[in-house]
Formats: sequence, C-alpha cells, structure tokens
Amino acid sequence: MSLEPGRDDELPPGQRADILKERIYITFTALAVVLALRAHAVSAGEAAVSLAVVVIGTVLAVLVADIVSHIAVHESLPVRSELRHMARVSFGALGALVLPAVFIGLAVADVWEIETALRASSIALVAALAAIGYLAARRARLATWQRAVVLFAEVVLGLVIIGLELLAHSL
Repeated sequence: MSLEPGRDDELPPGQRADILKERIYITFTALAVVLALRAHAVSAGEAAVSLAVVVIGTVLAVLVADIVSHIAVHESLPVRSELRHMARVSFGALGALVLPAVFIGLAVADVWEIETALRASSIALVAALAAIGYLAARRARLATWQRAVVLFAEVVLGLVIIGLELLAHSL
C-alpha cells in the first residue's frame, strides 16, 4: 500500500483494506524470517535467498488463494480489473521489503555484517508495522483515546507475535 495521500485514496474502501492487510501480512512474514535468520548463523547470501524465497512464495500463494477463492465464490474467472487488483494487492506488498533488501544487500556487498543487517531489518519492519498502523488509524472516525487504544492493541499484538516467533525458533 502506498503511504502517500491521494494515490490509494481513490480506491474503494474494500480494495484499500485488501492492500493494507496484505502489506501488514507480508511485513509480519518478513519479520518472522528475519528473526529466524537472526537466531541461526547464516551468511548474507543465505539470508538474502531465504528472505526472497519465503516472501515471494507467500506473495504468489496469496495471489493463487485470491484467484481460487474468487472462482469458488463467483463461479467464474476474475475479470481483468479484478485480476489487476489481485496482482496489485499481492505484488504491492513487496514494498515492505525495501529496507530489509537494502540492509541485507549491504551485507552481501561486505559493507555491513549480516548480524547488523538483520538487526536493522528487524527494526525497520517493526517501525513499518507501527507506521502502517498509525497511518491507518489517523483518519478513522474515532475519538483520540479510541485511536490510542487501537494503536496500543496493535503494538501489543505485534509484540506477542514477535514473542511467539522467537519462542518457536528457540524450541
């Protein structure tokens, strides 16, 4: 999802929600991979390949799931505009990987250590989740205290997810 005002604002709310939801999902997926890579000694090249394979595989799985669920529900193939939306939602979520790709690329180029790149990637992904949540809630028709509760709940759930991912990798 573009975080720039105006670009996605013209889309219907359901389509904007699809884009936002997939961006959050891919960001959490990338964070899980980065945390797993931090827990294991890997080379920069292995980290780059692992992150790319998992995230691209997830994006393609989401696209296939969208197409199959459309066929099941509507009993027809998606029309061109629906397919374009599905592809935009799936592949647009790859924007969440820009900073991790840059950081891991710096490690591949021997500019950074892989540990530094993975730590910076973790921080960038958590910051992205916070920014997405803030930008999503800032224009909601909620009282300020309700927005604060929503953002706090998102942060708490994000930390729980990160904790579960770390726990899973320590077992």
